[in-house]
Amino acid sequence: MLQMYTSVYDVRTSTEEATMIPPGPRLPSPLQTAWFTRDAPGMLERLHRRYGPVFTVRFTGIPPEVYVATGELAEQVFRTDQSGGQAGAARRDFLEHMVGAHSVLTLDGDPWWRHRKLLNPPLRAKQVAGYRDDIAAIAAAKIATWPLDRPFALRDRMQEITLEIIIRLIFGISDAGRVAQLHRLLPGLIEDGGSVLVALLPERLRGLPFGKEARFVRRRAEVDAILFDEIRRRRGEPGGTDMLGRLLETELADQEIRDELITMLIAGHETTATGLAWAFERLLRTPEVLDRLPDDEAYLEAVVKEVLRIRPVVYEAPRMLGEPLQLGPYEVPAGWLAGPFIPLVHHDPAAFPEPGEFRPERFLDGPQSRAWMPFGGGRRFCVGAQLALLEMRVIIQEVLHRLELAAPDQAPEARRLKNVTLSPARLTRVIARARTPARTR
Repeated sequence: MLQMYTSVYDVRTSTEEATMIPPGPRLPSPLQTAWFTRDAPGMLERLHRRYGPVFTVRFTGIPPEVYVATGELAEQVFRTDQSGGQAGAARRDFLEHMVGAHSVLTLDGDPWWRHRKLLNPPLRAKQVAGYRDDIAAIAAAKIATWPLDRPFALRDRMQEITLEIIIRLIFGISDAGRVAQLHRLLPGLIEDGGSVLVALLPERLRGLPFGKEARFVRRRAEVDAILFDEIRRRRGEPGGTDMLGRLLETELADQEIRDELITMLIAGHETTATGLAWAFERLLRTPEVLDRLPDDEAYLEAVVKEVLRIRPVVYEAPRMLGEPLQLGPYEVPAGWLAGPFIPLVHHDPAAFPEPGEFRPERFLDGPQSRAWMPFGGGRRFCVGAQLALLEMRVIIQEVLHRLELAAPDQAPEARRLKNVTLSPARLTRVIARARTPARTR
């Protein structure tokens, strides 16, 4: 049925003509939502071809959203951070049930700035560099358990690594029993909490005693009990290089610390694992790039950046507008959402020549383009970006030092919307073989 509507485009009313609201399809919002859920990149690429670099999409249950497709337009949206644009309000309905009311993802204004200033120091590049050996050891231990000589989904294995990193280096938990509990609880918490059914459930229906919502609430309560107990225990044993230890040195209250720990889980677990899955999905189809890894550090960094350009994991960085925003000939009304669709920005040939090519050299040739925005932009640039980049570099090295990977099917994997990420449709299927000294690069 949806296919019947995908060629029907917007006919603006006389009011919209006068105010030049960005154009978009006139599909009913439930059908636009269904189309986006089924094929978000395909939908927005089609609308981009039809309408140009600024267009409106209308989803069920939220204000209209205007997407932009160039770095220059994205910068205009990000500049609203200084004049009433609210990234927290744009995310709150979808994330607050998971991360809480005291998260840098959902706060705005002075409360956001207070939290951001406290989170910045322990997440700077120099600080997170101290985690390199721990990340390598965690990755090596997990890689040793991977199956050999048969296909498996690499993304699932990467999630095991990034989850262990969160539990040990962010939460600071080493007790084997609690680590096992969190490995049991956290994947389901993220899966259920990120589902559209739970995220968009009206407040009056929260707390239903059945279905995903009930399961999510139970898991959240179990995770919270563990985290609050750790926070109380660690207040009596100050110190430590993990993120919890550093947060306990700040003025944040227990609930605020809990919310920021869960924020780092949500923002850094599934996203980093998906970025790693895309890295190998691309590397296994470009052997000339793979041959230069893993020991060329500068090239490895360029590879990671190019992966996040050509296959960005997070697809948007919206703002709720506090006042009208002029984008070229169009005016976006106050109360609407506006932001870049990051895959379109990353495929803008004006910023990235031959954008469809996987070419890490573009990040060695000169200054980095401001159109590169896998971690968003403006004042709300992801606070955990340096940790995510370090994880990707170290884990790629650990895999390539120990294993030879091959793709059982050389056809590129399609992009699929999963929660708030664009994931490889087959989760990056690979076959692993142990690397012998004779085959070591």
